Amino acid sequence: MKTYAGIPENHATLGNSKIVLIPVPYEGASRWQKGANKGAQAFLEASENMDLYDIETDSEVYKEGVFLADAITENSSPQAMVNAVHQTVKKFINKNKFVTVFGGEHTVSIGTIRAFNDCFQSLTVLHFDAHANLRKEFEGSSFHHKCAVYEANQTTNLVQVGIRSMDISEKRTMNTDKVFFAHDMAVNEFWMDDVIDQLTSNVFITFDFSAFDASIFSATGNPVSGGLFYYETLEFLKRVFAEKNVVGFDMAEFCPNPNQKTSDSLAAKLYYKMLSYKFSSKDDTYDTDDSNPNNHPFSKLSKFKNDEDDF
Repeated sequence: MKTYAGIPENHATLGNSKIVLIPVPYEGASRWQKGANKGAQAFLEASENMDLYDIETDSEVYKEGVFLADAITENSSPQAMVNAVHQTVKKFINKNKFVTVFGGEHTVSIGTIRAFNDCFQSLTVLHFDAHANLRKEFEGSSFHHKCAVYEANQTTNLVQVGIRSMDISEKRTMNTDKVFFAHDMAVNEFWMDDVIDQLTSNVFITFDFSAFDASIFSATGNPVSGGLFYYETLEFLKRVFAEKNVVGFDMAEFCPNPNQKTSDSLAAKLYYKMLSYKFSSKDDTYDTDDSNPNNHPFSKLSKFKNDEDDF
C-alpha cells in the first residue's frame, strides 16, 4: 500500500484518517512552461523525503491520518476532468474528511471549488496567485487555467492575494476591493489584517505556486517576479487557520524541474505546514467516525446556502 510521505499504514487508511489527499495530474491547456501533470508525483516523492515532525507547531500531523486517494486521471476533456474532480471531492467531504487536492494545472480548482461551495455556507475562496485567472473563457473554453476562478468570483466570496499579472479585460470582472495586488502589499504593513477583514467564517484556500516570488519557486507554469516569500506566507496562513474555519485547500501549477529539487521540497513542506496549522491551531470539527451523523462537520454548519447570503 502506497501511503502519503511513507507514513505507517495505520495512519493512512480511509477509516483512520481525518485528511484526504487527492492527486490530479492534469495538464490540458497551452502554456509557457509545461509539466503541471508531473507535479503531483514530484510532490509525493518529495514528501517521502521530508521530516514529519513540525518544529513550529510541535506536532506530527500525519498522526491525524492522511488517506492518499487514487489519482483523478480523467483527461478526455477539460470539462470531464472538472466534473470528475467535483464529484470525487464532494464524495470525500460527505464522508466527513478534511479534503485536500494537489494538481495539476489550475483548471482543477474549478471542480474543487464547486464541491466545497456545494457543501459550505457563505464560502470564501482565498486565492493565492500571481495571475488573476478571471477570464470568462480563453481559446474558446471556460475550462482553462486562465479562467480558474471566474466561476468562484460569481458564486463565492473570492479574495485574491499576490496578484501581479492580468489581462485588461479582467478589470471588468474583478472586485478590486477584494484583490490584493503585490505592489500594494509590498508597501502596506497591514495587508494581512486587511485580507482577513474580507474573509467570511468558512474559507477554502486555492494556492497557485506562482504566488511565490520566482526567486524561491521557479518551477511553475508561469513564474513571475515580485511575489510572496516563505515566512510571510507562513505568517499569514497561520493567522487564517487560527482565525477562520479553513474547510479545505488545493494546490496547483507545480511544474517540477528535474535539475533542481528546491521547489519540490517547498511544495511538500507547505502542504504539510498547512495541515499542521489546521490541526494544531485550534480544535477542529472533523471526526473519523462516519457512522454517527451527529459527528459530521455539517451538523454544525448549514449545508445548504441561503440565496440571500451577502458577501
